[in-house]
Amino acid sequence: MVELVDRRSDTAPVLTNTIVEKLRSFLPQRYRLATRWSLLYSLDQHGISLTTLYRLVKNNKGPCILAIKDAEDQVFGAFLNETLKPTTHYYGTGECFLWRDTKDGLKAYSWTGMNEYMILSETEFIAIGGGAGKFGLWINGDLDRGYSASCQTFNNEPLAGEPSFNCIELEIWGFRI
Repeated sequence: MVELVDRRSDTAPVLTNTIVEKLRSFLPQRYRLATRWSLLYSLDQHGISLTTLYRLVKNNKGPCILAIKDAEDQVFGAFLNETLKPTTHYYGTGECFLWRDTKDGLKAYSWTGMNEYMILSETEFIAIGGGAGKFGLWINGDLDRGYSASCQTFNNEPLAGEPSFNCIELEIWGFRI
């Protein structure tokens, strides 16, 4: 069982222990061993600021989990093999994947090998996956709106029910091994 740490009790959770246990089986083997996940950033706890997000996650050495809850109470996100940082080029490896929680379990969309458009995190947005002008997951700089479409990197379904979504909660988690 994973212990989720550093989230205040008055914070509305995105990741729950149930989702974490489903998500763990898709992680690279070495990260399945992490018994503690640390909350690095939360809209609820740290405010709505992409600059603050980048500042709070920069000391995380290693991968992270991005988790979003939209206005329809859908939960989805990405496993990123590197922490988020503002840059103007793609980074990350084929260990990255997109995921969404469903009634039937957790669906994960792994790297197809078609391109290497894993993570693009600029000062105005965060994008995961890409190709043919579409992103697997895109979040605007205000962290309140996003878009998800099928992309070549992950051959994913849109993670939210509709391509566009309103981001109600967002969390970034790091691993303690």
